[in-house]
Amino acid sequence: MTMSPPDTALVITSAPRKPSRPHGRRGVFEPYLLIAPTVLLVLGLMVVPIVIVIGYSLFDNVVTNQNPQFVGIANYITVLTDPNFWNAVANTLVFTVASVVIHMVIGIGFALMLNSKLVHALPRAIFRAIYILPWIFTASVVAVLWRLLLDPSGVINYVLTTIGVLQNAVPWLAEPATALIAVTVINIWSGYPFFMISLLAGLQGVPTDLYEAARVDGAGLVRQFFSVTLPALRPIVFSMALLDLLWTTQQFTLIWATTGGGPINHTEVVSTYTYKLAFNSYQFSLASTSAVVILVASLFVAIFYVRQQKKASQF
Repeated sequence: MTMSPPDTALVITSAPRKPSRPHGRRGVFEPYLLIAPTVLLVLGLMVVPIVIVIGYSLFDNVVTNQNPQFVGIANYITVLTDPNFWNAVANTLVFTVASVVIHMVIGIGFALMLNSKLVHALPRAIFRAIYILPWIFTASVVAVLWRLLLDPSGVINYVLTTIGVLQNAVPWLAEPATALIAVTVINIWSGYPFFMISLLAGLQGVPTDLYEAARVDGAGLVRQFFSVTLPALRPIVFSMALLDLLWTTQQFTLIWATTGGGPINHTEVVSTYTYKLAFNSYQFSLASTSAVVILVASLFVAIFYVRQQKKASQF
């Protein structure tokens, strides 16, 4: 008796199919068509205006002069030797540095309080709603509100004179000695909620194991803050500080709606200085020059910010 060989199963495998590629001109240009709207918006809203402003800064006076003459860097020399420009730069530095530092201090303080387990859930929710209110208002609403509060017959002067802190009402926004301090306080009040929320999110992402290990090593609350909390928040604090630096140096609406750069240029910043050159003095070339100087200074900060973000992403 002969035995037949066992049946063998025939396995047929099909070769993997290559992904189909679009054919024709449509397939070649389709990626470019998808990004075309964004490219057009960037060109129309950013690149073209910047190029025009740079071009304006190289002529004697555009817009009001039908035949402007090319003057090269003469406008830059005029702006950089103008005492009013450097006064605006000094006020901008004071306004910006004070706002950034106090934003961070208040933001960290309130974030720690809202993240603390000593505060119950309901009070935390109420405090969050209250502390976030300044960020909801627009700059114009904030300006009107604080102009009413700081008016000589306003609430703040009434309270301070009633309790005996002041003998007479003070025009906070019209007094050269207090105007810059007043607008800085207003900017701090309107901007701190953004940093509070960002830092609160960072605090909630810190592992609790780190705090437990620190407590085991005998670290108190202060030591835990400097050894655990701050190192964990350092990337967020650094990024927020640079962003706040860029935003605050370009603040215009709040200052213009409260003091207009006065009294006697004591609250003049580079944004209001540029605006007045263009729309009060009609010196559009000098205003364009000032805008280009601000752009270059902002670019340095922006490049530094991007480089730091790239370094942070590598870890």
